[in-house]
Amino acid sequence: MNRKTLVLPAVAGLLTPVLAACGGADSGSKSGDAIVVGTTDQFTATSDAPAPLDPAYAYDVGTWNILRQSVQTLMAQPKGEGAPVPDAAESCSFTDSGSERYACKLREGLTFASGDAVTAADVKYSIERALHINADSGVSALLNTIDTIETQGDREIVFHLKTADATFPYKLSTPVAGIVNPKDYQKDKLRDGFDVDGSGPYTFKAEVKNDAVVSATFTKNPSYKGSATINNDKVELRAFADADAMGDAVDKGDIDVMTRTMSPAQIQKLDAGSGDKVDLVDMPGLEIRYLAFNTDAPTVKTKAVRQAMAQLINRGELVSKVYGTQAEPLYSLVPATITGHSNSFFNKYGNPSVDKAKSLLAKAGITTPVKLTLHYTTDHYGSATKQEFEILQRQLNDSGLFDASIQGHPWSAFRPAERKGQYDVYGMGWFPDFPDADNFIAPFLDKNNFLGSPYTNGTIQHTLIPQSRREADRLSADKSLTEIQDTVAEDVPVLPLWQGKQYVAARDDITGVAYALNSSSTLQLWELGRGVSG
Repeated sequence: MNRKTLVLPAVAGLLTPVLAACGGADSGSKSGDAIVVGTTDQFTATSDAPAPLDPAYAYDVGTWNILRQSVQTLMAQPKGEGAPVPDAAESCSFTDSGSERYACKLREGLTFASGDAVTAADVKYSIERALHINADSGVSALLNTIDTIETQGDREIVFHLKTADATFPYKLSTPVAGIVNPKDYQKDKLRDGFDVDGSGPYTFKAEVKNDAVVSATFTKNPSYKGSATINNDKVELRAFADADAMGDAVDKGDIDVMTRTMSPAQIQKLDAGSGDKVDLVDMPGLEIRYLAFNTDAPTVKTKAVRQAMAQLINRGELVSKVYGTQAEPLYSLVPATITGHSNSFFNKYGNPSVDKAKSLLAKAGITTPVKLTLHYTTDHYGSATKQEFEILQRQLNDSGLFDASIQGHPWSAFRPAERKGQYDVYGMGWFPDFPDADNFIAPFLDKNNFLGSPYTNGTIQHTLIPQSRREADRLSADKSLTEIQDTVAEDVPVLPLWQGKQYVAARDDITGVAYALNSSSTLQLWELGRGVSG
């Protein structure tokens, strides 16, 4: 097994997995021209989420993996370091000194895959639709600084913002700002099911059985005009029950590439292997994991309970026993590689201490042991999640201050229950929508945050977040960002745990693998191609 390390500056991306289904070896990469990509993600429609692929609703890595290939945005994140670049747009820029007026001009002759022209009116319709629907996924909050949108002819769009927002170009690169055809997407209603239509690099076709995607095919869109260079004609995305089955398939040549989620043990095995037909590539990642709290729940409503958990959890032990060198402890919502990061939790709590945790609870008059349940998803972040929560449970219970139990749920049940406030404490992951500290802060702490958290802090929402967004030079936002992170460490509405790397394994005749994922684990299928086996 060859191993390649991709050293890239941190780039961007978003919340977590999805996609999938099944597929037999007889339909593998040897039987057709499609590049076959494996995943262990699951992708289903449920009564709580009947429209998983509507840009106005979708808000996780898996669904965005589909939309980024098929629905075009005005701006796009480059495959390497740097600011977003025009995609559906020919050009975009702020036209004032205060970052409150942003103007874009569409590429000439831009069309949907159906052949219909893409106009400025379609852009306006698409973004206003997402804001109007205001889906409970929380994705529309990415656009909440927009005040009004005006069009000038068929190709020019002007966004007037409520307040300065230097991160707005990044937000226009996310799928919630995807351009859809009004003929296909009703203004007041989400589009149920698995149909996707746009002007992106590929057209998308899903084969569905029992409300689940059993195969997903991306076919090159010949009318695409944008920033991406498409290096293949067709990609099939195929799902497996577990990482081992996916690994067997790539070894046999039944699939060409495997992505998330490989298990820690599997990555170690691939790294130590001696074969010469599959390459393991590791690359920078901005994935974080954390515990979230329903701060209205009786068990954790008192801040001292949450602070005591922050004082007890040993991130170093957790990472070393579960993920090894594939992750590192995280002491803030903002990853260590992002401008504005501060080790606020370590600065406040230092090393784990039972005595300090006991003192926090005693001063607040909390009777111990505190009984609570830690909830986690069994099929969304990889097979190691259960082991992670077993260690968290043991760390809390060994202190004598907590009586913690753990309970796992499939993602299809976990996410709706979390949104409804049914869990007091639960584990989540986050893949950023774009590579800026704002995107590790606002989605958790601003109004209409994606967690639906009852925690509110007026200073953060009304002063510090707007203040940080006024700074086009993100280094100049450091003071505001640090104050936000220090407040989170004090109040503990969320408890950051670790920051991870990401990996792709591929047959050695596949090119472009190093760019198949950006740092948010978003697939860039157009980067893949076929070369000569080494």
